[in-house]
Amino acid sequence: MSEYTPTVTGTGARASIQRFGGYLAGMIMPNIGAFIAWGLITALFIPTGWLPNKEFAVLVDPIVKVLLPILIGYTGGRMVHGQRGAVVGAVATMGVVAGAESPMFLGAMIIGPLTAYLLKLFDGLVADRVKAGFEMLVDNFSAGIIGGAMALVGVKAVGPIVAAITDVASDAVAWLIGNNLLPLASVVIEPAKVLFLNNAINHGVMGPLGVAQAAETGKSILFMLESNPGPGLGLLLAFMFFGPRALRPSTPAAIIIQFFGGIHEIYFPYVLMKPRLILAVIAGGATGVLVFLLTGAGLVATPSPGSIFAFLAVTPRGGWFGTIAGVLAATLVSFAVASALLGFGRGKDETEENPEEPPTQTETAPVVKEA
Repeated sequence: MSEYTPTVTGTGARASIQRFGGYLAGMIMPNIGAFIAWGLITALFIPTGWLPNKEFAVLVDPIVKVLLPILIGYTGGRMVHGQRGAVVGAVATMGVVAGAESPMFLGAMIIGPLTAYLLKLFDGLVADRVKAGFEMLVDNFSAGIIGGAMALVGVKAVGPIVAAITDVASDAVAWLIGNNLLPLASVVIEPAKVLFLNNAINHGVMGPLGVAQAAETGKSILFMLESNPGPGLGLLLAFMFFGPRALRPSTPAAIIIQFFGGIHEIYFPYVLMKPRLILAVIAGGATGVLVFLLTGAGLVATPSPGSIFAFLAVTPRGGWFGTIAGVLAATLVSFAVASALLGFGRGKDETEENPEEPPTQTETAPVVKEA
């Protein structure tokens, strides 16, 4: 897969899901440094950040809307067809970026590898059929034509498809809220977050509904549903203690960025790598919402970014207990479920050995010592 996501062996359904999740994570993990850079700039320099600065804050939107999706598309293309795939993947991703208002991480994950695969098919068709001296001409024009054509497809097709997916997720969340099923909203919110639809849900659905509710009651629990840093913190803590050994050193920095900086995107690749861990963040998110309901918690505005400091900053006077209790409960439940799903670190990593495969004869046969 890559140095960040070791190859999964085996052919069972579980291994197939892990392989798919590992492939998605493989497009993100090599670019974690860029995510951290964006997270630091965002946490520090946006108007609600630690050191508000308009001149530096102008970097936030271009990085998240252009640079990060193109890096993802570039990496996905490289995974499929090397450097040529990387180039056309980046070009095609530009089409998705230009055709949408929100960050197109999901669109980049789709169009980057797809474009590289089309170029790979073309290269296979013309292999050994190009006359000597024309190789570079054919290579450059084929990459340019396929990359440019897929950029147009990105503007007209992939971008609208991702926007439609976002609308469906947003409508589902709004329906759950309207039917007083707030804890179940996490069943939609957490998977949508992992697919990088968190900003669309938070600012497109939760924000407007929360503002209307806060205008009537002075606070709103809706501001807390997507932005709760507890589920992500619990997941990262589980990875730090029980995750694959190769990934454990990366989690302390991710925890700082996620919990204290409020950049939740940093933990999404960890879930994509092992998709069953989505159950942990769903359980943590639902628990947090339930505690918020039971304690009557609410915020006066959207915590931006979704850090523990921002959470506390927009908590109304006298509401500290409910806010802290909900975040803590979400963290503990997410940590417990994720730790169990990771097997509490026992045995070999699943990326090293597929547990569905039966043991070999040499593994089960007793050792007989000669007298």
